[in-house]
Amino acid sequence: MASVANVHVCRWNGVNVWREFLGSFKMQIGQRNGVGQGQRYSAKNTVVPVSFMCAAPEAQSVSVIGDFNGWNPTANQMKRHPDGSWQSSFPVHSGHHRYQFLIDGVPHLDPQAQGVVKLDDEAKASLLSVS
Repeated sequence: MASVANVHVCRWNGVNVWREFLGSFKMQIGQRNGVGQGQRYSAKNTVVPVSFMCAAPEAQSVSVIGDFNGWNPTANQMKRHPDGSWQSSFPVHSGHHRYQFLIDGVPHLDPQAQGVVKLDDEAKASLLSVS
């Protein structure tokens, strides 16, 4: 047997063994990214950790609401830091997402957002692009 980057390939049957390895490797990668066996890779199935920061030193509570959590105010509550900033990190699927900071129950745009979009009710939301 020859060894290439910890991949063992039999010289007498290298093509078939290599195909089996590639098939199992693709399946393992797909499972890590939320893709089941027989499904193709899609960037939309990729989950990426995202960190949000909000400066609200006088606030009592801050959370991140958006289409990635069903606009649920309790899904992603932020933690307060001694300097008055608030932070939260959680996984988000790749794609474009609309969100707002909910500061003491009042929605606010993120001044550091990648853009601003209108929601269905004409309210504005911050735009996040995850890839």
